[in-house]
Amino acid sequence: MNRNHKVAAVTYSLAAGAMMLASGMTADAAPVAGATAMASTDEQTVQEHSYSTVAGANRIMADLVATADEVVAEREAAAQAKAQARLAAELKEIENVAIADVNDYVNVRKSADQDSAVVGKLYANNYAEVEKVKGDWYKVTSGNVTGYVNGDYLAVADKAAVKEACRTVAKVNADSLYVRTDTSKDADVITMVPSGDDLTVVDDSKAEDGWVKVAVADGEGYVSADYVEITDEFSYGETIEEERAREAAELQQIMQQAGDNDADRVRTNVPAYNANGTQSNTTVQSAAAQTQTPQRSYSAPSGSNGAAVVSFASQFVGNPYVYGGTSLTNGADCSGFVMSVYSHFGVSLPHSSSADRSVGYGVSASEMQPGDIVCYSGHVGIYAGGGMIVNASNARDGIKYTNANYRQILAVRRIF
Repeated sequence: MNRNHKVAAVTYSLAAGAMMLASGMTADAAPVAGATAMASTDEQTVQEHSYSTVAGANRIMADLVATADEVVAEREAAAQAKAQARLAAELKEIENVAIADVNDYVNVRKSADQDSAVVGKLYANNYAEVEKVKGDWYKVTSGNVTGYVNGDYLAVADKAAVKEACRTVAKVNADSLYVRTDTSKDADVITMVPSGDDLTVVDDSKAEDGWVKVAVADGEGYVSADYVEITDEFSYGETIEEERAREAAELQQIMQQAGDNDADRVRTNVPAYNANGTQSNTTVQSAAAQTQTPQRSYSAPSGSNGAAVVSFASQFVGNPYVYGGTSLTNGADCSGFVMSVYSHFGVSLPHSSSADRSVGYGVSASEMQPGDIVCYSGHVGIYAGGGMIVNASNARDGIKYTNANYRQILAVRRIF
């Protein structure tokens, strides 16, 4: 817009100059007496010169406009070429990347034939690298499995599919880390996460400014980039041998846990209280925990299945959340709550929401049963049935029921 104004100003200036020149020359010629013919000739000359000046100004204006248009066109072409080059570079990076586009899994076969032997499996959103193409079949490698997959079950060189399959992770490398409402050390604290936990990154555009936006149980917040290690994670397929070994290990764990849960090995919840009414073995106590009294009674676990776990855990709804705590009565954090509930069933679990993703054996979210451990980014709870989890939510709400799908589920682990 400013460029057009400047061109117009040049035009008006030139045109005005031409008019002034024409007017001045006519005035100078008019007073000469007895020189009519000369005046007439001079006037004609001036008019012709004026027309010539205006025509020249018009040509200059046209040249300026044309030049400006050329500059704009060149800049737009350069910007478009740069964008195309960037897109080409991005596509070049993923031209041999395939993502398993399935709901459950697809078989990886020894050769490009539907009747060929199965050598492994790709599960939903598994990452694979394409080695070659043979008709409708792609030879891929994912983890330790290499073989052929029909192209109908793959998204190849698909930016959206790669982005969806990728999980950007911020692993905490401090003893504990505040998650804040904004990119400032003065911003309110949403929650804290322990060392070793990994959080799903939802936005790293401000990483250069020292902050990363992550997902936690209470929503989304910012953590200092100085205290996290950011990596991109993909999941991979497995060979038939790996699948069999995993299933055998899971079966052995199930049998072992079932054998360990006889009546003699079940520990009951008989808390020991100090004189002020607090539990003597509490590691961390909040003001709410310090006012807890032993008036509320709790039943010992009954049974050794998922329903029994939920029944036992539900007794503690309403009790406080305490960061780092493991007391079901005086305060626990999310993983401390799950750990302490299962400890009463003879099951030892880690005090870490990220480590809980590898306990027991995995099931899909659609197959969740009461007692299953449901893992999120920076959070964990116990599936209570009816689409709900029982969990130590936060310092504001304490232990409560929450919709199981309140956030993306990263893993579901079954103990019983």
